[in-house]
Amino acid sequence: MENSIVDLREALRERLAIISDEKSRRDENVHRARLESISGKIDKLEAALPRPINPQLAHYLKRRSYDKALEFLEQL
Repeated sequence: MENSIVDLREALRERLAIISDEKSRRDENVHRARLESISGKIDKLEAALPRPINPQLAHYLKRRSYDKALEFLEQL
């Protein structure tokens, strides 16, 4: 379980880095492709989490409240 959580936490951090990457944002197509890629990775990591998932974390992930999900995971 620990690896799943660590991998998800890292993917959520990577998503934030992509969002704030000014260079990437200059090319809309590249930026969008990077965001789609990391979103797919987050979805796969979420699906791989051991069940049951903490209800609060599940709520954040379902609603795509990724900042809140990351904050939750960083408190573990």
